[in-house]
Amino acid sequence: MASLPGGQARELADRVFAAGNAVSARAALAALWRRFAAAIEQESDLRRPFLWLPAAAGAGAIFYLTAPTEPALWVVGATAALFAALAFVARARSRLSAVFVMISALAAGEFSGGWRAARVDAPVLDHIFIGEVAGFVEEVDHRPQGARFLLRVAEAQGLAPGRTPYRIRLTSRGVPAFAAGDFLTIKARLLPPAHAALPGGYDFARDAYFQRIGAVGSVVGAAEAIPAPEAPDGRLRFFAAVDRARNTLALRVYDAIGGDNGAIAAAMVTGKRDLISQAARDVIAKAGIFHIITISGVQMTLVAAVFFVGFRRLLALFPPLALNYPIKKWAAALAMIGALAYGLFTGSRVGSERALFMTLILLGAVLAERPALSMRNLAFAALAVIALEPEALLGASFQLSFAAVAALIAVHEARAESWRRKRTAPGLAATESAQVARGLAEHLAEMGRHGLPGALVATFCATSATASFMAYDFHELSPYVLVGNPLTLAMIELFAVPAALLGSLLYPFGLDGWVWSYLGAGVGLIMRAADWIGSAPGSTIALPAFAPWSLVCLSLAVLSAILWRTWVMKLTALPLVALGLAGAANGPRFDLAVAPTGEFAALRDVDGRLALLGKRRESFAAEQWLRADADLRAVAETEAAGRCDELGCVGVMKNGEAAALVLDASAFHEDCARAQVVISPLQAPPSCAPKILLDRAKLAQTGAVTLAFGPKGVDWRTARAPGEDRPWSRAPRRRIPAVFGKGGATPQNPATPDDAE
Repeated sequence: MASLPGGQARELADRVFAAGNAVSARAALAALWRRFAAAIEQESDLRRPFLWLPAAAGAGAIFYLTAPTEPALWVVGATAALFAALAFVARARSRLSAVFVMISALAAGEFSGGWRAARVDAPVLDHIFIGEVAGFVEEVDHRPQGARFLLRVAEAQGLAPGRTPYRIRLTSRGVPAFAAGDFLTIKARLLPPAHAALPGGYDFARDAYFQRIGAVGSVVGAAEAIPAPEAPDGRLRFFAAVDRARNTLALRVYDAIGGDNGAIAAAMVTGKRDLISQAARDVIAKAGIFHIITISGVQMTLVAAVFFVGFRRLLALFPPLALNYPIKKWAAALAMIGALAYGLFTGSRVGSERALFMTLILLGAVLAERPALSMRNLAFAALAVIALEPEALLGASFQLSFAAVAALIAVHEARAESWRRKRTAPGLAATESAQVARGLAEHLAEMGRHGLPGALVATFCATSATASFMAYDFHELSPYVLVGNPLTLAMIELFAVPAALLGSLLYPFGLDGWVWSYLGAGVGLIMRAADWIGSAPGSTIALPAFAPWSLVCLSLAVLSAILWRTWVMKLTALPLVALGLAGAANGPRFDLAVAPTGEFAALRDVDGRLALLGKRRESFAAEQWLRADADLRAVAETEAAGRCDELGCVGVMKNGEAAALVLDASAFHEDCARAQVVISPLQAPPSCAPKILLDRAKLAQTGAVTLAFGPKGVDWRTARAPGEDRPWSRAPRRRIPAVFGKGGATPQNPATPDDAE
């Protein structure tokens, strides 16, 4: 055979090499697919796909909560039922059936959100209201100065019943002369619940809607109880009695210990946190142990464990009962009652209710003779939350608690599987010395698991699972959390839970003083440690805002790493982590942020730092802007942007253009002519035509706004989607065109939503 010329030979060799590489790549992909399919089969045998049902249902609920328009509830419900039926019909084809089940779960989650919104639907105030309000006090939270309370409104002066909020949240000055259950007739200044101060930020208005709070404000003048025109319903009387008992005990603990230590102790015992000063909150936040003052899954689990162990040992003292009856189940049932009572006494808030769901399901597993600490039980708890309170999924409490508990259960399952394999491994020596050595090794491992190493491992796993949620929700991380969390657990286990139970029992007899002294000593220790941790270098790492989709990727990564049992499936978390981190590193940046009311703003000055524009400083909105910008300054430490007078403020942005905040209508003429950006809580006249106008009408459509100025123009981000119309974020009313001189939006007579009617 004649030899080929050199060029043709090289070309043929390259083709052969490329063909070989293609065959190798196809073989590698085929092998990878076989490994993946085998892993799926193994996961199915372990019944792990079921654990993704809460994730799918939760995704549907989140879609409902974040959708710009209200979905048709009957269509969503019919879709859930249809795909559930298709899944049943296709049950012989497992993969197709699984797809139908997931679609049904998505629709069911969305239906749960809509059904919940329909159940709690109540009027929401849409304008400032000043007038007489009457109603029953549902809950009172004492503060160092004054109090905050919830009022169930019976009537409001000048408001029709169909527009009167069901419940309002008020603040008052001085020691309140009323308690939960009293009937008040007061003069109040009310505002609509505040919407998000930053696109993608915390939306109090949405949370308030699901709590049936239609307005917030303050009491004008004195607030004293008067005889009620009619008796309150039984539910209100019961929870009012619980709140009075909580406040009595909280003030008893606060007075017995004193200062912030007493306020923190009162919060740990009763869940009442308003007595804690901002300085103390900052100390425990910097140490990464803010959850010490919340009634979380840790407290609920420890309380249930105390009840369970205590009742079981008490019943074991009676041999006829212990030998003839299932006292373990009896103890679990009594512990469920005790946990329920503890949940009611500590306020029945969303966080404690979620912890209560989880605890009751774990104890129910004991009654059913099933393993209590399992991922399936946690899945059932998540489904219970999605069914009853789907709005909790957007809250940090749910995200952090379930991520941490799921990580700990995953570690527990991995350890149990490892020990099972070791005990059943072939070739193990059966000699007595080998058995003794193995028993000693297991004993040491058990000691490590429950000692300091075990606490550090548990903290590391829980911290890793919750890091993305902490960074997204709070824009900061504490590198010393590995020290702070074990201290928190020790504090709760050794001081808080025992003192809460024992002190509550001894308080009616007046013998509780030494208990609170003991608790106060423990709080003092933990506060000194928290102050030391918080003052250490680099105690807080500030992080800028993430791209919204990055949290989706990071959440899926956490779920993949926790829910799957095979390493092939766990490795699917890696690309999700990479995408999530990319989104975290390329989050939205802004040069100007405007509050949804238009009364204040923040702009980036020539030094590249945010400065506040406005005559007054709204601390919550400003704090949100600073945290999203990875700025750890306190609001009081920020500089004022430009100069202000009685008519408004003017500042210079980083790009050299002027931004004007108009607070008086007479300033529109001058500021609209000289400023490139005009911001105002008022309705601008038609003659006002700056480069960017953010007046009351525009902000009613957009909500909070951030602007980023770049070479390609202005990048807008708005809190409200175009055309958004939700029960907690109603679309603005259409306005009548302004006509000067005939009652229109003149500088002396700015139009209001009521004028448009």
